[in-house]
Amino acid sequence: MVHTILIIEDNCDILENLAEYLELVGFKTLQAHTGKQGVELFTKYIPDLIICDIMMSEMNGYEVLKLLMDHVETNEIPFIFSTSTVEKKDIEEALIIGADNLITKPYQLEDLTLMIKDLIGSGSKRHNKVY
Repeated sequence: MVHTILIIEDNCDILENLAEYLELVGFKTLQAHTGKQGVELFTKYIPDLIICDIMMSEMNGYEVLKLLMDHVETNEIPFIFSTSTVEKKDIEEALIIGADNLITKPYQLEDLTLMIKDLIGSGSKRHNKVY
């Protein structure tokens, strides 16, 4: 079974490179340049996992996660924040509000792949490992 991952990232280079990598390692990807586009995609397609940048204009990652958590159809989708911030309070807030994991940029693609496989393979949420 091919799993679908929604990537929400406002940096076009990061979005394209990450999508290309994930497709090379066997995932199908959906791509959104804004939080609003991401919300439209996850409500329409119900992906197996979401990777979302935190700091975006129009709708930030926290707002995206809140909308995801507010809907019965989507609130169990594993959610990984991707961020440049390394402030402990920001990491704790992300995990408290419902993110399953958080990975800080720049990150190793292999670490992200392990995180994805851990979340999709386990079928359970709330692993909360920071990479």
